[in-house]
Amino acid sequence: MYSFLDSPMPVPYDTAAQAFALPVCGVSVRAGFPSPADDFVVERLDIMQLLVKHPQATYFWRVRGDSMREAGIEDGSIIAVDRALRPKHGCIVVALVDGECTVKYLYQRAGRIKLRAANPTYPDIVPRDSQTIEVWGVVRGCVKIFATN
Repeated sequence: MYSFLDSPMPVPYDTAAQAFALPVCGVSVRAGFPSPADDFVVERLDIMQLLVKHPQATYFWRVRGDSMREAGIEDGSIIAVDRALRPKHGCIVVALVDGECTVKYLYQRAGRIKLRAANPTYPDIVPRDSQTIEVWGVVRGCVKIFATN
């Protein structure tokens, strides 16, 4: 069985897909010291409603590499990319650099652009005269799958 989770190419959001609402607890979970949790659900959450603002322009990509790890996007993460959003300075974007896709922060100041990694071991991508950089879409969210064994 083929799954978008295994796809190296972007997969468009399927507007015909049935909504999948999950329960959301009425309290936050602490990442420090444990606290008692309420025993009831306050609302239901549709994960796609959080990730997809423009269904016809949203694609999902599996990320390979660790250049964005300090932004929480790690190797194997799945990103939701919206082509309808206007890329702005500081956004995380998917860009084509000489035809190759990459995910980076967009740095846009004084008429100049560059792409910045969220990992200090990677240099900025600054376009040279003969190089083309096209911002393909804005990353709206990220899903990380953790090992369970």
